[in-house]
This record gives sequence, C-alpha cells and structure tokens, in this order.
Amino acid sequence: MNPIELLKQEHVVILRMGQDIERRLRSFREQDQVDPAYIDTAVDFIRTYADFCHHGKEEGILFRALEKKELEPPLVRLMKELVQEHDWARATTKRLAEANRAYAEGDTDQLAIGLRLLRQIQSFYPGHITKEESRFFNPCLEYFSEEELETMLVEFAAFDRKVIHEKYRRLVETLSDEQLDPA
Repeated sequence: MNPIELLKQEHVVILRMGQDIERRLRSFREQDQVDPAYIDTAVDFIRTYADFCHHGKEEGILFRALEKKELEPPLVRLMKELVQEHDWARATTKRLAEANRAYAEGDTDQLAIGLRLLRQIQSFYPGHITKEESRFFNPCLEYFSEEELETMLVEFAAFDRKVIHEKYRRLVETLSDEQLDPA
C-alpha cells in the first residue's frame, strides 16, 4: 500500500457519508424540517474525518512533502486549488454548524439556509475527490521514491493515532476557555 491508496480508501468513506447526507436531505425536504442531531453528526464527521483526519494528511504530510519537490507548474496550481477547496469546505461546514445551532434554538428561518449549506457540502465532495484521484494523486507518486512513500505511510499512521486525542483536547479547551499543553 502507498499513501495515495490510503487517501483513496478514506475517499470511499467520505463518499458513503455523502450518500447518506443526500438521502437525509430528501427526507428533510419532504418533511420540511431538519433533525439537528443528524446535522451535528454530519458536521462532526466532516470536521473530524473529512477535514482534520483526511485533509490533515493531505495538507500536512503529502502537500508539505510535495512543496519540497520541484513540481511542474500545473501540479503546483492544482495543489493550491485543492487547498482552497479544503478552506471552502471548512468555512461552509462552520456556517452549517451555526445555522443548525440557530435552527435548534427555534430560528426556523435557518432551515432553508441549513439545507442549502448541507446540499453544497454534499455536492462538493464527489467532484473534489474525482479531481484529486484523476488529476492529482497519480502524478504526485512520480516525485517520491519507495522509501519516501514508506516514510509517508508511517507519518499517516502517527497522524491518525493523534486524531482522537486532538479532537477531545480541543473540545475541553473550548469548554474551559483554557489552552492545554498538547503533550
């Protein structure tokens, strides 16, 4: 296995969640109401798995390693575009969480906003994933030796081990408004 194959496996999980979101969106529109607990679950999945874990490995490990290489200009542009798309997903997820919180507190005007944002996020990932898999990942492999790819896999595994600890450290910081030592 190489790091790209691992990222592709994570894409499968993200796409499956997208299918569930699509199914739930249909139900929400038919009922003209949203289940705020489901939206919280979707936001948590997007923030923790799709963004922190998956995009974290892409940006923090793969892209960082690629920045040390002399890449062809189209690949550099594509990598910047992918980072911008990750930023868009983060901002949209944040707005979704805010709309869901307001809806759960009784602001029914947020229903349409929340549904639109959820649809945007659900629609975003298939195209983003196709772009990565068809235009970005395979050319990236050409820049790395087998040893570098193996090192990257080790980094991916170490990163994944830290994810749950980081998630809940941030939760406690948010709740207590105090910064904790990450060690």
